[in-house]
Amino acid sequence: MASGASELELPLVQDIPLTRCMRLRAQSLQQKNEKAQEGEKLLQPNEFVYRVDFARQRGLRFLRWHVALGKPGKVTVIGTSQHWTPDLTHLMRRQLLEPVAVFWKKPGSEEVECNEADALEFGERLAELARIRKVMYFLLVYADGLDPAHLKCSVVFTV
Repeated sequence: MASGASELELPLVQDIPLTRCMRLRAQSLQQKNEKAQEGEKLLQPNEFVYRVDFARQRGLRFLRWHVALGKPGKVTVIGTSQHWTPDLTHLMRRQLLEPVAVFWKKPGSEEVECNEADALEFGERLAELARIRKVMYFLLVYADGLDPAHLKCSVVFTV
């Protein structure tokens, strides 16, 4: 790390109202027996919306992900290309960014593993996107028994 550089850790925070709104959209379509728009991504029960508020937008360099899983399972972190929106209900599949970061913890293990190359590329992309965004939205997909109550996730940058 360069002399004088400091770390900035930004947590991924669950956006409960937005997740609820997106679930209501899916529920409404189901109740009316209607289909989603062409290419629309409807929120599944194991998917939740999170956000990162960039307290600082310039001079960020991705350092690492800080992920703690309270029990075994897997979480996939997917970024969205939304610049700003109070309502992601009509999230389109083409707005989901690649690559994604996948983190998992095996039964009996204390260590969280990840797809390192993709997680690194995704983190570096976040530093670039921070220059033009004050807020970034994420779709987190839980699997293998993991749920939001057992995750703490943040992105660490050098400033």
